[in-house]
Amino acid sequence: MTFLTSHQRPGAEPEPCLEAQPGGVGEEVSVAPVRRRRRLRKRWWIPGCLLALSLVWLVVSFLSFAERVSQMRPPADPRADAIVVLTGGQARIESAVALLSEQRARRLLISGVNPGTTDKQIIARTTTPQDLFACCVDLDRKALNTIGNASEAALWAKEHGFTSLVLVTSAYHLPRASMELNAAMPDLRLVAYPVVAEELQLDDWYLRPRTIRLLLREFVKYTVARVRVSTIGLPDGE
Repeated sequence: MTFLTSHQRPGAEPEPCLEAQPGGVGEEVSVAPVRRRRRLRKRWWIPGCLLALSLVWLVVSFLSFAERVSQMRPPADPRADAIVVLTGGQARIESAVALLSEQRARRLLISGVNPGTTDKQIIARTTTPQDLFACCVDLDRKALNTIGNASEAALWAKEHGFTSLVLVTSAYHLPRASMELNAAMPDLRLVAYPVVAEELQLDDWYLRPRTIRLLLREFVKYTVARVRVSTIGLPDGE
């Protein structure tokens, strides 16, 4: 006796195949992953675009910041009621003392002096005439950062009735320092005086990895400070 399957028996109906039926279970199984992928693409499309735009904005902003810093030059005839120099390099203090010696202003504040540094050490390191130092130079030993520099400089300017200041600091630091001081004393007229150290060559900064790293760090600090100043201003107690 021979047993025939439905495929073998003449006239037998073929068994249904899941893959061959449109709209069947097999098709739903194969379509489901496609639908999931489409949903994921839609879900991440907007965040992805926002991330890409943010990265483009950051790159363009950094290039603009670096170009701005590299083009900074001291003004031809800087004059104001007083001078404020932020510590961080001997060239800064020497430039400020030279401006005071030239009678570009009446008084000088050196902000951010280490508490352990004496007046004699500053005089010796900057070759400041002792009589000029005694009559016209003040030291701020409280400020620990740029925010503190701005707060102490604003208090000093108000105490002496100064309405204009020559701000002396490194060129790369000047945008952030100016912004902080303007936030601390909005009515102040500020004359920016950038100082460029000899070893820091800004004209071709894009060819110098060390300079690029320095500018990147300062750009991040400047961006964070800009957000803070535009939202909450100068922190209390600084």
